[in-house]
This record gives sequence, C-alpha cells and structure tokens, in this order.
Amino acid sequence: MDTNEAIEAFGALSHPGRIAIFRLLVAAGPEGLAAGRIGEQLGQKQNTTSVNLSVLERSGLVSSQRDGRQVIYWANFEAVGGLVAFLLEDCCGSRSEACAPVAEILARPSIPQTEPVC
Repeated sequence: MDTNEAIEAFGALSHPGRIAIFRLLVAAGPEGLAAGRIGEQLGQKQNTTSVNLSVLERSGLVSSQRDGRQVIYWANFEAVGGLVAFLLEDCCGSRSEACAPVAEILARPSIPQTEPVC
C-alpha cells in the first residue's frame, strides 16, 4: 500500500457513519451483510448507507457482490492488513521487540482472513 492509498483508506474511515459500517462488517466476518441490513442495524437511511458503502468500497476497505436482488458487502481484510502493514512498516526503527504488542493483537485467531462465498 502506498501513501495515497493509505490516505484514501483513512479518509474513508474518518466519518462516524462509515467507521460504524466498517466495524459492523468486520464483526460480521467473511459472510458479510446485505446493504439493507447494514442500514437497519445502524439506523441509517438507505441513501446514506449507500453513499457510505460506496466511499468504503472505493477506498478498497470494503468489497461487494450481487446476490440476486441484494448486494452483500464485507470488510476486505487483505486491504486492512495492507493498511496496518503501511502503518507499521518502519515500526520503532525496525526493532521488532518494540512492536510485539501490536503483533500479538494481529496474531489473534479471531481476526477473519477470508472473503465470503456468495
């Protein structure tokens, strides 16, 4: 991930509605959620949810796939990993022991690693 991609990703997350959607999709895991369900769960209007999802998808943090009449969205964990790697690229002057707490968090098995099968 380069600097411009990271800036776009952080920009996408810099809105309360979008970060709420992103966190919801992370919690949903690789199965993702339908757009309508996202709006319902967060109490957002349909057009607001649509715009927020569009911004997140354009940043690469969220992916989607049509499933009949619904569009299913999920967090793109590979892109999130790229963003984290960008942030930690020069972590503590390459002293790996200083980054150990972050590495432990990222190694937790509860963090999904795959895309949904739709």
